[in-house]
Amino acid sequence: MTLTSGYERCRRLHARYGRSYYLATRLLPGWKRRHVHALYGFARYADEIVDSFTMTGDRTSALDRLWAGVEAGLSGAEVRDPVLPAFLHTVRSFGVDRDDVRSFLTSMRADLSVTRYATYDDLLGYMAGSAAAIGTMTLPLLEPVPGCEERAREPARQLGLAFQLTNFLRDVAEDHARGRIYLPLEDLAKFGVEPEHLGARRTGRALRDLLAFEAERAHAHYRAAAEGVELLVASSRPCVSAALELYGGILTEIERRGFEVLATRVRLPHHRRAAIFTRHLLTATAAARAERQVRVELS
Repeated sequence: MTLTSGYERCRRLHARYGRSYYLATRLLPGWKRRHVHALYGFARYADEIVDSFTMTGDRTSALDRLWAGVEAGLSGAEVRDPVLPAFLHTVRSFGVDRDDVRSFLTSMRADLSVTRYATYDDLLGYMAGSAAAIGTMTLPLLEPVPGCEERAREPARQLGLAFQLTNFLRDVAEDHARGRIYLPLEDLAKFGVEPEHLGARRTGRALRDLLAFEAERAHAHYRAAAEGVELLVASSRPCVSAALELYGGILTEIERRGFEVLATRVRLPHHRRAAIFTRHLLTATAAARAERQVRVELS
């Protein structure tokens, strides 16, 4: 595996499994884009170990091998793997916080044994690694405005939380089929929802009320994340703004359908996706052009 082929493998994983964020990533300058693909490809690679319906091998051993490969690569060893060389190259190139990488892998390991979360605080503890850490790993790639690195970190965390909570609301039935419940158990009890209701064919009233409650939490995370857009350099803002609209649009679509998430997987209509992308394309093109001009003047 060459480094170039590793980046291409990550891009394909991103294109296949992360349609909304992949579309937003197309608004980044090309030199940033492949590094975002590398982070997403690595995250998806790990997620497939713990979540794939088709994997038949020992998931714990597979995740342990991945973790060992990451640690070896971070220590400077050569790693032979379809995805890790590109991911490790990105981590080294941008000084990605290695504790964030380990926090993410810790949450992936939790998925092998933890199937319920009693409270929202407990769920936030899991999402700190599975989602917030992805946001902060991506932050150096998106380039905070000089002097704003620390201020931009919390909005980046909130972006990851908003996206993952949206996924949890959309994927209730799929997660239930895997034997997992990501909605806090205390919230299920509060609204009179039994775990078996999450595997029903239709969404009942109690579950709709519960999902509406969790959706308000997601909206709060989106609002906190939006504050960070202006803390990024101009060439990254269209991508993050579009991602907020695309993922936020999925949440809005869930609400528009009355929280019917069990009968079908909610998706943002193609024409709305295209409209969001087009709206940000002109700004992205102008920002990338200005960035290239500055680089030429400084060279």
